[in-house]
Amino acid sequence: MPASATKSLRVAVLADSDTRWKWGALTARRLTPAAAEVRLDGYLLRGRATPTARQLQEVGVHADSLSEVTGVEFLHAMSQEPYDILVLALVGGGVQAMLHGLRDAWGTGPRPVVVTGYVGVVYEKLADGLLLRHGADLVLANSRHDADRFRAVYEGVGADASSVTEVALPFLGGAPYSGEHEPYTVVFAAQPSVPDNRRDRTYLLDRLIRHARTHPEREVLLKLRSKPGEHTTHIEELPYQKLVQGNDVPDNFRLVYGHMGEVLDRTDLLVTVSSTAALEALHRRVPTVVLTDLGVREALGNHHFTGSGCLASWDQLDAGHRPAPDEEWVARQGVATDGSYETAFDAARERIATLLDRAGGLPPLTPYYTPETAPGYLPGILARHHLGPDGAPLPGAPTADKAPGPVRQIVRRAARGAYRHGVQRVAPVIRRMGEL
Repeated sequence: MPASATKSLRVAVLADSDTRWKWGALTARRLTPAAAEVRLDGYLLRGRATPTARQLQEVGVHADSLSEVTGVEFLHAMSQEPYDILVLALVGGGVQAMLHGLRDAWGTGPRPVVVTGYVGVVYEKLADGLLLRHGADLVLANSRHDADRFRAVYEGVGADASSVTEVALPFLGGAPYSGEHEPYTVVFAAQPSVPDNRRDRTYLLDRLIRHARTHPEREVLLKLRSKPGEHTTHIEELPYQKLVQGNDVPDNFRLVYGHMGEVLDRTDLLVTVSSTAALEALHRRVPTVVLTDLGVREALGNHHFTGSGCLASWDQLDAGHRPAPDEEWVARQGVATDGSYETAFDAARERIATLLDRAGGLPPLTPYYTPETAPGYLPGILARHHLGPDGAPLPGAPTADKAPGPVRQIVRRAARGAYRHGVQRVAPVIRRMGEL
């Protein structure tokens, strides 16, 4: 390992939601050698999904500093602060905008190694999301399956695929499942946007409650990602907390929040539509079911689990079905039940060490999308982050170096609350009126 692997490292993470902060910060920890002294600075991109203090506490990943910024403020900070590694934990458009903005901010001068990737299962917009992430030094793939797909996309459009680096999800862990608990506990891992309509979400809730009534000896938990008014990676128009109001629920049915790993500590059966929680459970060999009740469809993301041995319906679960995962499928998905998880990030660490030791420093970032290759697409992506076609901040873009004052903070909170109210209350009403 190069000498740089044991020196002090400064790492920055830019994230736009609670789940991406969790992925980005844990990835940053795993990308740095255990022997290195690491300073981790977190930046939260201001927007509709900026995590609340409660969400950050629930994630449980701490940084040496944490600040909320606009995209332009972040670019200004990067032009002033010397970092060794930068992790972009953003949606694809955000990554692309920051890559162009950073290219402009750094020019031909010294820069950190830039890393990006996905927070979980990649089941939609594969080409779109990947090409928006192209230009980072490392594009992390959470499994061998994903690495093969990523390289195929890049090579298929003539883009450099050398950045694709196989790792694993950074938040896998916990003790392996050792047998049934008392009481036997069934956990349904809810998702903010899957399914995306009241009928299907009500159906899933009703079936979960019915399962609790059918098995009064079991504890049945509805694991929720966020509380009403909070947003996570995806918009949740119909939170289960509101759908359950007014329902007569049995005593063995409860809503729970908290760290997914802690919930899995007491889980005997994890049920979901397509949540990444399924991979966390499979890693620990917790019996896991991916529901087929609403069909096996790309829109639901459960098509990703074909061949897993985990697909089943509520009728089967009510009758006592226990899933048996396919070991070959599990191995290709980076779940690492064979003990290989500890070495899953070795290749990425070695690649970063090599880049950090590169004589003459790193060349400017070179995203696939440019004003020449995507003149009808790229400018709009950059403009959403107040950047021009060359990546430079547009006139009038916010560039404050200091934290906003109390009045500005109140206005932001009010605006964010109004947006969330519109998404969760007003939009569904308008949609129903349009169906009349």
